[in-house]
Amino acid sequence: MQIRRKIKFILHRRHPGQTTGLGIRMRVTMHAQPPVDFPTGININQSEWDESNCHANASCLHASSTNALIDEWRAKINDVFALYELVEKRMPTTAEIKTAFNAAIGRDKPSAKPATDKMTLVRVLDMFTKNVGVQNNWTSATYKKFATTRKYFQTCLPGITLDELDDASLVKIMNHMIAQDKRNSTISKQFFFIRWFLRWANGHGYYNGKLHETFKPKLKGIDGHSKEIIYLTRDELQKVEQQTFTPKQAHLEQTRDVFVFCCYTGLRYSDVAKLRRSDVKDDHINVVTQKTTDALTIELNNHSRAILDKYASFHFPHDIALPVISNQKMNDNLKDIGKMCGFDYIVRIVYYVGNKRVELESPKWSLLTTHCARRTFVVMALQLGIAADVIMKWTGHSSYATMKPYIAIVDELKVQSMEKFNAI
Repeated sequence: MQIRRKIKFILHRRHPGQTTGLGIRMRVTMHAQPPVDFPTGININQSEWDESNCHANASCLHASSTNALIDEWRAKINDVFALYELVEKRMPTTAEIKTAFNAAIGRDKPSAKPATDKMTLVRVLDMFTKNVGVQNNWTSATYKKFATTRKYFQTCLPGITLDELDDASLVKIMNHMIAQDKRNSTISKQFFFIRWFLRWANGHGYYNGKLHETFKPKLKGIDGHSKEIIYLTRDELQKVEQQTFTPKQAHLEQTRDVFVFCCYTGLRYSDVAKLRRSDVKDDHINVVTQKTTDALTIELNNHSRAILDKYASFHFPHDIALPVISNQKMNDNLKDIGKMCGFDYIVRIVYYVGNKRVELESPKWSLLTTHCARRTFVVMALQLGIAADVIMKWTGHSSYATMKPYIAIVDELKVQSMEKFNAI
């Protein structure tokens, strides 16, 4: 369902005619319900405010931080509405919106804990999902991941309480996933979510154990050096950029352009899909990432700017900057583009299911997805000698550990390049 609402940032006057020290408030209005205001705690002068764009103008000394908070709050309140649209599938009350938003920005007060007697694992997980989901502005994808966790708890550990949870319990889940032919990388991610839940349960007094610290199964193929990274080389990216399309293939051309834009900015699909024209500045774009809610400033280069200029006169719904379609359709189109570019050479993917080593061979075009663009950006940036910490500021990667697979690729490419001297 789609909830009709209006989100606007306004200046609050304490008395008529006041023009200085005006408080900025976020006003949320839903269909047929009274508006609710959220004070930001920031004051501004009337002359420093751009009312049409609901942003501080250039004359404001703290325009950058003020506008970043405005953009962050707008994203958070939209994520709250998304919770009711995608998960609850109902119209919330203004009181519910107020409570959920205050929780999202950390203004909520902790509620009293219920008694833990006979509380099943699944019941505590449901509490965790409900509370942390709102506080952290989870996307529907994160809710789905914990729904999978819940399914494993119900299937493998029915009726068990947290006090009864032990190593054997978690091994049972792991063996169940191996029996389903789940990759070790998938199993590792699932236990990341389980440890996250157990840390929360421990911190809130529902669980006294330490499995979130001690249970670390040794799974083959999950270290950074073993991770398969599908990306485009510079020559391959150039082929994609130079590929021509007929008028009937306009959908492929637009997919190519969005993909190339991500190759030169490092954006995820979820972030380019909501990039608005108002996020595009003269020399950079401002993004609040959907996955991590990080506020990023990504400078534009000639390649990314050219694509934005190409579509500057187009009008897309909701003021979106580029012609972004669904992720699935884009992935299908990318495979067609890969075929047209001749990416027929075989790529071998190696992964593990438990102790079993599995090898798959596929043509490279069949492996192209929107996320390849982000990987291509990181690899190209490292090849160009850009420092990893600078790249992380663009991409929002939180630790150097996430960069290990990319650095390994670049190191391997350096070795291969040096070996070319042997042919002289």
